[in-house]
Amino acid sequence: MKAIRFHEFGSSEVLRHEDVERPVPGAGQVLVRVAATSFNPVDDHIRAGALADMLPITLPYVPGIDLAGTVAELGADVRGPKVGDPVVAMLPLDSGGGAAEYVLAPAESLAPAPRTIELVDAAALPLTGLAAWQTAFELAELKPGQSVLVNGAGGAVGGLVVQLAVDAGAHVTAVDTPRHADRLRGYGAHRVVDPLDLAAGPAAVGGPFDAVINHVRVSPEELAQLTNYVADGGIAAGTAGPIPDDPARGVRTASLWVRSDGAQLAELVAKVDAGKLRLHVAAHRPATELAAVHEDAGAGRLPGKTVVLAP
Repeated sequence: MKAIRFHEFGSSEVLRHEDVERPVPGAGQVLVRVAATSFNPVDDHIRAGALADMLPITLPYVPGIDLAGTVAELGADVRGPKVGDPVVAMLPLDSGGGAAEYVLAPAESLAPAPRTIELVDAAALPLTGLAAWQTAFELAELKPGQSVLVNGAGGAVGGLVVQLAVDAGAHVTAVDTPRHADRLRGYGAHRVVDPLDLAAGPAAVGGPFDAVINHVRVSPEELAQLTNYVADGGIAAGTAGPIPDDPARGVRTASLWVRSDGAQLAELVAKVDAGKLRLHVAAHRPATELAAVHEDAGAGRLPGKTVVLAP
């Protein structure tokens, strides 16, 4: 079978299009014929070796954490999925594998694919959807009636957080550049504002808020200013660096390290099929262009969430 993989850490040039042996599922594993994966920033970090100390991997490595495809073969002791079932999964970060014709997935990571969208587009859901779910409900513990500021709301994770928060009954202020404004209003955001002028303070955007969820990478000094946007007793959470807490005001903070969870992913799929969660796919690229996708991401040229079609 064909796969894209790298044998050493480095720039996008280390990615190679190669022939590799088709894997065989062991106990508790499912072999999936890949329809698509998608690019996530963590793919770039893994390839560059930036996470080598905290996330050891075995080389050669096939990138691609997201998976949408069709069950091809079942390992021993697998219950639930059947051969031919369309499925989605977030693959383990330390093994990846989505940029190939076939990949092994732990059975517990799988969820039935959405029925209401194309299977390849479903590859945009697993990692970003789980990151949004775990940030909104496990870290921020969003509840109906709370006020929430989502910073970086136009991004792949931020846009899903907005929709999940709205569906949960929260009052959402979405922050991003004007080009995302119409889409964010379509997601149900109660207020859409331009990027924060942190010096202006929370009152300028209707704060402080019960929860601040941040997906924008800024300096440590700017992260510290975000604490001021959290109301007494509230929480700041996110995926873009640690926001300092403020014990005197009872402000808690938390950072996400996303994990695979088939049950949570199935709930996200149900929301997609119910029309409560929309995926924004900006581009489709063939796997043979994966090196160019990585290069474009590093140069800030990706238009948004990019689905990578199987080789």
